[in-house]
Amino acid sequence: MSGFDVLTRGDVLDSALQARDYLVSCGVPGALAAKDPRLWGRRTVDHSRLGWLDLPYASRGLLDQIEGLIGEVRYSGLDHIVLIGLGAESMAAEAIMAAQPAGSAAGELTVLDGGDTAALGRALHRLDRTLVVLSSKSGVSLEGDAYRRIFSDAFRRHGLSEREISGRFLVITDHGSPLHDFARQSGFRIGLTDPYLPGHYSALSAYGLVPSVLAGADALGLLEEAATLAPSLGKDDDNPGLLLGAILGGCAQQGEGGVARDKLVLREPGGSGALPAWISHLLSVGTGKRGRGVLVFDPPGMPESGLGDAHEIAINPRDAQNEADTSLWAPLGAQFLLWEYAAAVTGWLLGVNPFEPGSTVVQEAEDDAATLLRTAAGGPLPGDPPVLVDGDIEVHTDLGWPSGAGMGGRDVPGALDVLLGSVPDDGYLSIVTYLSGDFSGRYLAPALARRRGRPVSYGPGPGHLHATGAVHKDGPGSGAFLIVTGEPPAGDAFADLPVPGRPYTLGQVRLARAMAEVRALRRRGLPVVRLHLRDPVAGAGRLTEAVRTAARA
Repeated sequence: MSGFDVLTRGDVLDSALQARDYLVSCGVPGALAAKDPRLWGRRTVDHSRLGWLDLPYASRGLLDQIEGLIGEVRYSGLDHIVLIGLGAESMAAEAIMAAQPAGSAAGELTVLDGGDTAALGRALHRLDRTLVVLSSKSGVSLEGDAYRRIFSDAFRRHGLSEREISGRFLVITDHGSPLHDFARQSGFRIGLTDPYLPGHYSALSAYGLVPSVLAGADALGLLEEAATLAPSLGKDDDNPGLLLGAILGGCAQQGEGGVARDKLVLREPGGSGALPAWISHLLSVGTGKRGRGVLVFDPPGMPESGLGDAHEIAINPRDAQNEADTSLWAPLGAQFLLWEYAAAVTGWLLGVNPFEPGSTVVQEAEDDAATLLRTAAGGPLPGDPPVLVDGDIEVHTDLGWPSGAGMGGRDVPGALDVLLGSVPDDGYLSIVTYLSGDFSGRYLAPALARRRGRPVSYGPGPGHLHATGAVHKDGPGSGAFLIVTGEPPAGDAFADLPVPGRPYTLGQVRLARAMAEVRALRRRGLPVVRLHLRDPVAGAGRLTEAVRTAARA
């Protein structure tokens, strides 16, 4: 696919055309193409924060710079790239690899973000072929530090010298960041990036390109796709980025009856993949500020009946007559630039600056989790006792049970009933699973969406809340949260692997992160229920049945 187009209809078309005319009358397309930060008022960010508009061209020089590294990696037989990173630093690379034609990539990419211990196990069994990429705009997360230590120890046990171990790590970070200093002291390979480039706008920078190129992706083709789109982004007419931004921003503003269509459903052929996850992160961080924001949902989390505050976009649909409100066709490189431009336009319409430094929502949970681990000093993590234990499932919440209410009484179905009752009529439920197995909130979302009649988002921790936490915590504030944690499965050596040089295990890191996120959500007055599965296998089955019970009520 080489062309790009955006088509919309119905009420979405009406609001989009009004928003587009307003954008043109205010000179937004020309000012944005000129990288004029005054679009967002007198208190603006640096002009350099808009440098992402130049990446389709500027990043070609990056590809020239890493030719030597690519040749060296290929010569050494390192065709398995392990990417350690949360949020934008890993999502773009995943989307790039997912878009490669089957069998075309010369290598393989494995992303480790703290959620999938099976992937860690597979990676540790391929040490002879593995190059580890640490990717972060600032410092290393708790999970990143744990994985770095685990791989360093594994390479050492494999017989590599300290110099050889240093050569197995590549760090991608901003010039002058804490990670830059650490990598230099450790003797790691280093790739430096522009510190002014917003992290959620870095898909076409080293963060998205270098890991995928090392794994064999065609990055030059990706940049050419983006460059084909770029000239249209300065136009008032025939500007797909402007239209998409007008659709998102126009819908997210309050329309007739005071209803804002700020919930976006993304649909892809074959089911939602890495690209919708990247789009969700981009919009969450870019628009989730000052009580506003666009929240993305996958189709399985939507109720069967339509919602007046949601609209759907089909990405590269095979049938032009699909039922989505909007259809968007573009190759992946153009998709990255198209959505970034649209997020900027959406922020302008909502009165928020998508490029300003975000709040401390991510660092807050990171610091709190580190404090929990430090306080535990290798023992049990400090925390509130469960309000009840139903079989082998603990219920942790500060929500109360109404007298005589609850379909299941003081048990797990009753806790779900109370949580669903706390979802506002214009709100949503979010399910985040901090488990080492493959149990997903996707298994719970459809039934809970039917039961409450409101949309349900879901994803694995810590990546999901790391990516979307801004819109949950600084956005409209209309979410309720089901956090699922569990003990490490019996017999899974990687689920609770000790972290070398630290007094805790991977399982404790995962649980500490979940507990810190629960506390952060509660501090903002958001309703939360945490269910802890003492037996993760049997507990997952019981939880699924409890959700079915909730759906039948």
